[in-house]
Amino acid sequence: MRHHYSISALSFGSKSNPLLICSASHDHVIVWNLDECTQKVQEGFTPRGIVIGTLLGMVLHIRFSPDDQQVAVCTGNQIYILSAKKEAILAELDGHLAPVTAAEFCTWEKSMLISVWDYSTSQLIYQSGIITAFPLLSLLIDEENKQIITGCSEGQLWIFSLISDHNYRCIAHIDLKKEQEKFCNKMWKSGKEIGEGQNHSKLCKTDNMRPEGSVETSLPILLIEHCDFFICFHNEENTYSSQNTSYFWIGTSTGLLIINLANFELEATLSYRDYSDLSIRIARSCALTRRAANGKVLCLITSMFEDVIAVLEINLVALVRTQHSDFLPRVKNTVKDKPLVFHSKIKSSGYTAAPRKNKEYPLESYPPIKYEKEISVTCKPTPIFCVQYSGDGGLLACGQADKTVLIFNSNLTDVHNVFSGHDGAVNSVGWSHDRKWLVSASEDRTLRVWSVCNKEPALILGKEKFHKTVRFAQFYFIDTFILLCCGAEFHLLSFHLDTTKDDLKRYKQRSVCKLVQKFPMTSTMEITSLSAVNEFYSYIVLTAGSNRALEVFDLNAGCSTAVIQEAHVRSVHQICQNKQPEAYNLFLTTAAGDGIKLWDLRTLRCERRFEGHSSRCYPCGIAVSPCGRFIATGSDDKYAYIYEMRSSTFLSKLGRHTESVINVSFNPSSPQGKILKIIYQKYFIKKQGMCKTAANEIKEGKALDGYDIIIGGIVAFIMWYSAVIYEMIAMKSGEEE
Repeated sequence: MRHHYSISALSFGSKSNPLLICSASHDHVIVWNLDECTQKVQEGFTPRGIVIGTLLGMVLHIRFSPDDQQVAVCTGNQIYILSAKKEAILAELDGHLAPVTAAEFCTWEKSMLISVWDYSTSQLIYQSGIITAFPLLSLLIDEENKQIITGCSEGQLWIFSLISDHNYRCIAHIDLKKEQEKFCNKMWKSGKEIGEGQNHSKLCKTDNMRPEGSVETSLPILLIEHCDFFICFHNEENTYSSQNTSYFWIGTSTGLLIINLANFELEATLSYRDYSDLSIRIARSCALTRRAANGKVLCLITSMFEDVIAVLEINLVALVRTQHSDFLPRVKNTVKDKPLVFHSKIKSSGYTAAPRKNKEYPLESYPPIKYEKEISVTCKPTPIFCVQYSGDGGLLACGQADKTVLIFNSNLTDVHNVFSGHDGAVNSVGWSHDRKWLVSASEDRTLRVWSVCNKEPALILGKEKFHKTVRFAQFYFIDTFILLCCGAEFHLLSFHLDTTKDDLKRYKQRSVCKLVQKFPMTSTMEITSLSAVNEFYSYIVLTAGSNRALEVFDLNAGCSTAVIQEAHVRSVHQICQNKQPEAYNLFLTTAAGDGIKLWDLRTLRCERRFEGHSSRCYPCGIAVSPCGRFIATGSDDKYAYIYEMRSSTFLSKLGRHTESVINVSFNPSSPQGKILKIIYQKYFIKKQGMCKTAANEIKEGKALDGYDIIIGGIVAFIMWYSAVIYEMIAMKSGEEE
């Protein structure tokens, strides 16, 4: 049996022995055994296939099941499940409102078909809402990560989770047109730096040098296929990214792209125009071999306007190596690897391996999901701008918009101390390594160092020291220095703290502080975040600027060592480092509207991206668990999200919040399963039942702010009442006159 009309769809079987091909036209759907067909041709006979469907209509897509026993046929708005051995319709799936363009069998759920049906019972398992106004053209199942990847005719890519308790949630939405433009801009800038006149790919050249008045073309995603990225580099010691990362080919009408599913960025691009002897410039369809042979991949493309088919041989190794060597961030003033990681041999950071054992944070523990308690810190809505646990987890510091710093016990049953004296909102708080001191920075352009045992500041640096607001301050180099950022530079200060008092000079500050050096950040108006390790000796300081760049400073060399341009689409508002000595070269950054990115100091590349939460309005904070396994982040939708370092989708959502969650912090002394969850909201934390005032008790009769706050409130009330009485007397005297 053969076709009498044009073949509209083809598909290879899932197994190689026997190798099957299914072809579909308007009249028949036929399954061919290639071994038998080859034998028939050699014997001089006409090859014959098995007709499994007749007059089903215009078939747009067909796909074999993993065991090659069934075939899914997409025709019109319906999906037919046909037997691959005989002409029999096993199931008829009807539910789409438009022609079905793609379908895939789930490899680990034998009866599941995506778009998502249980074809053994003909029941619809899940139906999404309208994802896009443009047709969805391609579909692929990532078996390793249990995800669905689908693309549309306008260059948009969606990734959905197929894990049973994730409810098919969207993990990421990728605009390939923007990612391609970003990739090409990197290549163009790197080529300009090294003096090259043109880029390697004409795909980048045409996008960046588009003539004025030209029409912007769409980027239809015709194909999504697995890419053997690391098979090609198995003999090389240094690869370009983590070996546990998934990579995929994206076939478009004008070229091929390789995308990294960990950070959702492009690794390489290839334009059909790069082949001078290729007559096809715009493809109607394309197909790729899933396995690379000798580092090479075959690509089959068909022309949009002619009856022409072409086969391309792509050297994956050469393609990736040439493009990566162009735009990898260049380290300035390098001395081997020592300025960045202090080792002659670079070990794996472990962002894809199992976390390292931490005796206080056992690996068998679960992330914090158990609700403990919530308390009110003030009697009126007051934003909490910063929170930080002490190193032993015994105390928690909170910097507030009402110009005060509150110190809580870790169990939140009592206020350990209240520090007041700032004339503006407190921007940051930082504990010393010995847990005896706390440094705070404020909008009033002052910095104060407090003793945990004393309400008076041990050190005050006034407005005359800083020309702009101090955005961030912390102890550094195991309490040897203080780091702070002010404007477009950060300061390194040495200090000596003395809390003793002289009766004759009781108001004179005996603590001293001296500026060691100022370090300006390159090409920025203001440093928006700063981070350094104080738990052990480290020369590395990380900064983020208003120009959306990250900069790495080596204070041992006294200079900047590397710059990462355009780290996020907006300015980074927080940098969070992994404080483990073995893996501190990993750090996180977050920016409003651009999720969280995991970076590696060895490669200066984004290794993973986390986008499941919402952070479009407020600068939501992030934190890394002491074991390095979990990431916590705030969100605009009144939830806190917990991610695992090795997965781009969140593990759990922590609710019970009434406003946006803008700060999170892990307790460094408790295992994850018993961790006390501290999530601070945009306004204030309410105790269940009622709103507490400053004089109300939290628990067991202990006052919130101590006797000083109560006395101050009484004095303020007396002064207010006296003023009212005085005004009434004055008004009465005026009437008598």
